[in-house]
Amino acid sequence: MRAEIAVLPGDGIGPEVTAAAVAVLREIADRHGHVFTYSENRIGGIAIDECGEPLPKATIDACLASDAVLLGAVGGPRWSDPQARVRPEQGLLALRARLGVFANLRPLRVHPRLAGLSPLKAENLAGVDLLFVRELTGGAYFGRKTREGDVATDECRYSVGEVERVVRRACELALSRKGRLTSVDKANVLETSRLWRATTDRVVGEYEGITLEHQLVDSMAMLLLTRPSAYDVIVTENLFGDILTDEAAALAGSLGVSPSASLGAGRLGLYEPIHGSAPDIAGQGVANPIGAILSAALLLRHSLGLELEACAVEAAVDAVLATAELTRDLGGTAGTEQVTRCVIEQLRSKQQAAA
Repeated sequence: MRAEIAVLPGDGIGPEVTAAAVAVLREIADRHGHVFTYSENRIGGIAIDECGEPLPKATIDACLASDAVLLGAVGGPRWSDPQARVRPEQGLLALRARLGVFANLRPLRVHPRLAGLSPLKAENLAGVDLLFVRELTGGAYFGRKTREGDVATDECRYSVGEVERVVRRACELALSRKGRLTSVDKANVLETSRLWRATTDRVVGEYEGITLEHQLVDSMAMLLLTRPSAYDVIVTENLFGDILTDEAAALAGSLGVSPSASLGAGRLGLYEPIHGSAPDIAGQGVANPIGAILSAALLLRHSLGLELEACAVEAAVDAVLATAELTRDLGGTAGTEQVTRCVIEQLRSKQQAAA
């Protein structure tokens, strides 16, 4: 297979973790006979500094010409003024909208070795295997915003079509798993949530083999901490999904191990670890590359259709988490490059064993 991958390192530790993910992708290409080419482009704070805007046209063009986009992180103290006219996160929101990636997938499994790092008791983590599907291009993040005197507004707007397409994606994913779908809203208060719930009921009714449950977002926040293993696929709107997925990531012991995929109607997807730019450790070589590497596995699966290769990366990561020295966010002393080398060594050893 030939594929073009746009790499957007971004800010902070973004360049370090995307370099790790690219190293793993290069190993996969070499081992399995693929040809992946890479183009590096600017986004976020560094794009503001060098180009005067957080998402230059050249970056958009490169992404649209690619089969997949691999992103590091955006933002940092240098650009953190919320009153600033131009901010790094504007580039990320604009990229999502321009690529039409409306469904953000965030898988979560708790590795046994990391269970002790979670704030929850180990018995509450047994069997946790979640997949969040977050609507990504609607809601309050993209609604009209006003500021007049001492009054501010953020419009939360959803159409039936926007809800339908993300719920359909969630149904397809649920059918490939345990067939259980939980839809999260605030239908007792919000009109957008009432539309969300009614649309979800109708769409799920078109699929055989799916058990649907509705939860209010405040209740879901509690249930993720008290019985997370009871859930399989969770679909929700943009703002709720942003909050719930960060909460759930804490179950895994560190934000550093959690990947994400943002998908649209076609092949092109946006892949990034869910952590931020971590400017306090940028440039020190200690960032955890696992979230970025697992995001590369999702890239292989969803944009390139390489399921075998995606599973190989995930198995290599599992082996490293089980036996190798880990980064300091996971209680270890290893650096970014050391963990990356361990993943690559696992890929090599497993292929040799298979041969």
